[in-house]
Amino acid sequence: MKQITKNILHPGNYSKNIDIVLLILRVTVGIFMLTHGLGKLQSLLGSAPIQFLDPLGVGETASLALTVFAEVFCSLLLIIGLGTRLVAIPLLFTMMVATLVIHINDGFGRQELPLLYAVIYIAIATIGAGKYSMDYLLLKSKITNTNK
Repeated sequence: MKQITKNILHPGNYSKNIDIVLLILRVTVGIFMLTHGLGKLQSLLGSAPIQFLDPLGVGETASLALTVFAEVFCSLLLIIGLGTRLVAIPLLFTMMVATLVIHINDGFGRQELPLLYAVIYIAIATIGAGKYSMDYLLLKSKITNTNK
């Protein structure tokens, strides 16, 4: 189990330039997605009745809460690089639902942005957070020992 956790949280072993690009990518996409999620968070916490699509059949409130979890909570973790590979998964799932369910009949113009986010989340989940992340700081001693 420790090895699985280590592999999932492993930030990758890349050159300094790649680590800088991963930092820029994580922070930028995290902030951009956070701007989408904060409005939804206000709706979730507000007193007005929730009006949100229910593409998974779990109810409007639950659908909104799951979307807020991904777009706000997971984006914040992505920005700091904590559990990066794991938090990219709910973000990817949310973008695929937006593309394939919410905007399925809206044409490519409305599907393009969530697809672009989805591709970025696939890359982040595959590559990891890079050296400039909390993942790296938490696993630093283990990474250093395996690279010797």
